[in-house]
Amino acid sequence: MSTPKPTSIDATLDLLKRGDYVADRSLATVLFLALKLGRPLFCEGEAGVGKTEIAKVLAATLGRPLIRLQCYEGLDASSAVYEWNYARQMIEIRLAEAQGVQDRNQIGSEIFTERFLIRRPLLEALQPQAGGAPVLLIDELDRTDEPFEAYLLEVLSDFQVTIPELGTVKAAEPPIVIVTSNRTREIHDALKRRCFYHWVDYPDLAREIEILKVKAPGVPERLSRQVVGFVQELRKLDLFKAPGVAESIDWATALGELDALDLDPRTVNDTLGVLLKYQDDIQRLQGSEAAEILRKVKSEVAGQPAG
Repeated sequence: MSTPKPTSIDATLDLLKRGDYVADRSLATVLFLALKLGRPLFCEGEAGVGKTEIAKVLAATLGRPLIRLQCYEGLDASSAVYEWNYARQMIEIRLAEAQGVQDRNQIGSEIFTERFLIRRPLLEALQPQAGGAPVLLIDELDRTDEPFEAYLLEVLSDFQVTIPELGTVKAAEPPIVIVTSNRTREIHDALKRRCFYHWVDYPDLAREIEILKVKAPGVPERLSRQVVGFVQELRKLDLFKAPGVAESIDWATALGELDALDLDPRTVNDTLGVLLKYQDDIQRLQGSEAAEILRKVKSEVAGQPAG
């Protein structure tokens, strides 16, 4: 059973909180407006900051189906929108020929029907759903090619797609659309104009500590503060890939599994592979640099009041 959309910014914050998503007010504001006005929300930001999670939480808390289109280089309409079941069509043609049907127009009209249509995510998101209009997640749009990005304009403008053999399919109730990008390339202005925009940044110290309380509740508070302090210091460095919030959660959870109560240089060195994903970054941090960052972080945490 679906839940009504939030009626205020505070209600949107509460909705996200019920889904264990610790959001700032700026995100709640633009999300509230996107939901109220029926506009797609375009979220950019570094990998691992929680862009995809917004769509997942919305689907869970609103009781809507989640339809995800994972983008990649070479994605086209047959993978994203629809394709015909050619194998079944060929069987149907052969059966018709075996029965003596020679009229090509008749055969064509029979094989290009709904029962031979394979709906991919974009077309499926336009169909009526039992739980109400779905949440459509178009994930990592920057991985696709520009021709597919241009194709999306019809979908995001009018919430419809055109199938030459069947005509135009238009959503009776537009889906809730979340588009994400890691900004590996710029998305065209024509598509951005159809969306509300939000840059999902790394959280500040206090909010990231709060996120760990929600996502890794079994980790001691002192250790959580050290983890967040260490990660926030790493984001100031010129690393190949700075750790996102997802890595903070993974690292805190892993340290909890090791029964760690306090960070020490050996534990940091042994578990950097949970936090960092490139060997050059790990080699740079291991040893003296990690120890110096840890010394600074532990000094700061010692001076913080308990939360």
